[in-house]
Amino acid sequence: MGRNTRKRRTPLATKAIAASAALALGGGGLLWANYFASAHETNNQAWGGNQTKAASAQVATISCPDVGQKLTNVPAAARNGVAAELANLDRQITEAYSRLASTRQAQANDASFVQNAIVGPLKEKRAATIDRIRIDIQRVGGTFNQSLSQLAACTTLTANQTNAGQTGGGQQQNGGQQQGGQQQQGGQQQGGQQNGGQQQGNGGQAGNGPVAADFVDITKVAPNVQAKPQKTGNASTGQFVTRCGVNANKNHNTDNVIVAPGVANGAHHLHDYVGNQKVNAFSSNQTFLQGGTSCQNKNDLSAYYWPVVRIQDGTQDFDQNKDGGGKEGNVGRILTPVQAEIKYVGNPSSKVVAMPQFLRIITGDAKTTTNGLANANAHWSCTGFENKVQLTTQYPICPQGSNVVRTFAFQSCWDGQNIDSANHRTHVAFADPASGVCGNGFKAIPQLTMRLVYKINPPVIQNGQVKNAYAVDGFPDQLHKAATDHDDFISVTTGGLANKIANCINSGQRCQ
Repeated sequence: MGRNTRKRRTPLATKAIAASAALALGGGGLLWANYFASAHETNNQAWGGNQTKAASAQVATISCPDVGQKLTNVPAAARNGVAAELANLDRQITEAYSRLASTRQAQANDASFVQNAIVGPLKEKRAATIDRIRIDIQRVGGTFNQSLSQLAACTTLTANQTNAGQTGGGQQQNGGQQQGGQQQQGGQQQGGQQNGGQQQGNGGQAGNGPVAADFVDITKVAPNVQAKPQKTGNASTGQFVTRCGVNANKNHNTDNVIVAPGVANGAHHLHDYVGNQKVNAFSSNQTFLQGGTSCQNKNDLSAYYWPVVRIQDGTQDFDQNKDGGGKEGNVGRILTPVQAEIKYVGNPSSKVVAMPQFLRIITGDAKTTTNGLANANAHWSCTGFENKVQLTTQYPICPQGSNVVRTFAFQSCWDGQNIDSANHRTHVAFADPASGVCGNGFKAIPQLTMRLVYKINPPVIQNGQVKNAYAVDGFPDQLHKAATDHDDFISVTTGGLANKIANCINSGQRCQ
């Protein structure tokens, strides 16, 4: 198994959180970040058509402990069974949120309804599922951490607690990240006050976000990007560009073969896929080798996939009545990026080793609304502002002529042994933000970076409401917060390409 190293959020994510907080508090001081341093009930339905304002409700969403993040030591023989049970936990939360969204009148009539009819039964289901995880692990001789049984109970969050992308979970962050989480907590509360309480419910076309507080005029955000770490004499300064398109052929599904192998709709939201063309819940390493690729370099069979972005302007798309789409609160017109730039870059302090075949990496956290920001790695900006402002907990409103940009900088340190880990995090890590050094015996690998550009008409905020919002797809209970953005990658190469990428970067070349 990979070593259980503490996840270090990228400086960009950490400082952008502080930037969002300072903005909400009216602060104008210069903040900093390190770019690329990583790291309602209308028709008695769960989500109601094209409405842009949810009915007011005291409970906004359900917050459940993320069992998967605590599973750092699962025997290989139990991995598939455990993954299936973790997917059951996600499905249970999704179903509970659907019931929450479709019973607003009952909640108004009975203050104990949510606890008795939704949260209580959910705890019982989760307890049974966690016990099946225990059985799966112990059946093959593994050790089960009994404290995981205490993660069955869920709580509820109000709209104010989820404002601007973060909840009280932010205070669970470790070490130096805690201060940023506390700043964001204060910022979101103030932000809610600035809205004057006019933003009711969860907002959004489907009643599960985003809300006005999830957006900010980027021209009013103080610069928050600082210089990258200084390069040493042993730095790997090259870069390798792979051109894989923008998913113009609309290769989509709502699976996630990394987190939920063998489970259809395991992601509960829609992904864009470029690179490997045969990636779904039932794919295997052998499938990847036979999958073909959208990349110009036909030796690049890697899978690059991310949640789609949608415009919530009252329109619908092909999946309006499907799982992972409109049935689960992901509504609106799907946008195809106008640019998708994928490149691998080096390490400022050392040479890199080639990525191992079939290495899996997930960057960011799809559940930050309830998990807190410890694993957040969302980077939102606008063209013309990328070297000045990066946002984690809010979507930018870009000026006319400027496009929205999503950027990802993946973990660039590998434990040297494992292509995945039980929680899909501990086999990789971020380099030290100040020096770029990989710690704890980890090795530097080429850092995957991605830049997605979208042409979006700027949303408009009026009377505390957002019109024509855009948002990233996500689990319905996560309320489409900006911080939930994430990206997935499986390294699959042929013809010695992995070594060619590493050699190109180590020799300081520009290759493709």
